[in-house]
Amino acid sequence: MQANSRAIVTNQPGPHQDLARRVARALAHPLQKPIAAHTRAAFAKAEAWRAARPGPLILDAGCGVGISTRRLAERFPDHVVIGVDRSADRLSRDHGELPDNALLVRADLVDFWRLALAAGWQPVRHYLLYPNPYPKAAHLKMRWHGHPVFPAILALGGRLELRSNWRLYVEEFALAIEQATEVPAGVEAYRPEGDFLTPFERKYHDSGQSLWRLTLDLPPAPALMPGHD
Repeated sequence: MQANSRAIVTNQPGPHQDLARRVARALAHPLQKPIAAHTRAAFAKAEAWRAARPGPLILDAGCGVGISTRRLAERFPDHVVIGVDRSADRLSRDHGELPDNALLVRADLVDFWRLALAAGWQPVRHYLLYPNPYPKAAHLKMRWHGHPVFPAILALGGRLELRSNWRLYVEEFALAIEQATEVPAGVEAYRPEGDFLTPFERKYHDSGQSLWRLTLDLPPAPALMPGHD
């Protein structure tokens, strides 16, 4: 990627005025979306792979081409790292052999997170690296903190780390966390200093954009997800 990324343009002057209502709705009403058969099958394979490799679990949610999954596996060799993305094209790109402690899974994250929660997964680290920001105000419901699956993300627990080049996305995510858990989450600027986890991170940095991060330790809390048994 060349360092020519355009800055995010939004019609929001600040956090979305409908954010609190959407979070409250997600906390109160079970998500009714049926789980897709292909994600259920993919999760079963991931569960079997993980069962054969004991060790602390790291989830790389929305891993794209899987470079971040590879780098996390190298950084944490005593952990098992599962990267999940919905795009077969992205996951099929050749970026070298996967480390033995890494797995790439094609699945719908909305379904995968719920299956992981139902199976009792408790990742020690959970990464959301540069999710699509959907910067138009009309698209709040497509951001993870505005989506009905948001409680499941928090319910899994672990050290949650969100990175974005759009400060407002991270600030909204922090507000949603505080509403759901009553735990304040700080937003900070950071510089990777050459230790880039994703191609996007390098591209945004080389384009002169500021990078933002939220990191928070959360206990497993399945009860956050309405309808969870």
